[in-house]
Amino acid sequence: MKRSSENICCYILAIVFAFTCAGFSSDAQAQLLKKAKKATAAAPAASSLSETDITSGLKEALVQGVKESSAIASAVDGFYKNAKITIPFPPEANKMKSTLVNLGMGKQVEAFEQSMNRAAEEAAKSAFETFAAAIKEMTVKDGISIVNGGDDAATKYLREKTYSTLEKKFTPVVKTAIDKVKLTSYWNPLVTQYNKLPRVKKQNPNLENYITGKTIDGLMTLIAEQEAKIRKDPAAQVSDLLRRVFGK
Repeated sequence: MKRSSENICCYILAIVFAFTCAGFSSDAQAQLLKKAKKATAAAPAASSLSETDITSGLKEALVQGVKESSAIASAVDGFYKNAKITIPFPPEANKMKSTLVNLGMGKQVEAFEQSMNRAAEEAAKSAFETFAAAIKEMTVKDGISIVNGGDDAATKYLREKTYSTLEKKFTPVVKTAIDKVKLTSYWNPLVTQYNKLPRVKKQNPNLENYITGKTIDGLMTLIAEQEAKIRKDPAAQVSDLLRRVFGK
């Protein structure tokens, strides 16, 4: 949210004081103060926006963010080649992964991991409508609190309010995606081979639940990045309302 003119003035004058202490010349101080006053005069007051305007700007920003995030995640390699959100071998089966790789099945393990991420990319195609519906229901009170929050306040809110709903909606989508990319054809031979080994703990992770959770987590990570970008980067504020709400 914008700083008020008074806050901007105090902020810049504080910088002037700091520079003075650092030994800047009086001429340099005068020039800096002149710039401070000019910036203060040019800064529009946040009070010119109503709470409804602010919430509308937030919703617009979030819709823009989730649209971009969904597009990134649902592209080929959107999950698989993005180190921030790529879905790894199920953690509870890491020992199984190491054992299979040591047995010379590294390529099969890699093919399984790729297929698992392909399922997430497929599921992400349906994400935008779900997120957009949740954003539409956001109240003015929620919006004001979020705009005044941290760089990822909206993402945290979205996660808290929608995770269980998204989980229910994504699970059948992920199940269909798993079938489409033939994930089990990669997984079943791996788990069968491993479970035949002596003295190992039998493995059978719920892949649907695992991929669903990781798909949502990945999307939230991307949305948080988009949110922070829109708050801070003028180039990402593509409408007048966004610039008025989030402009510095």
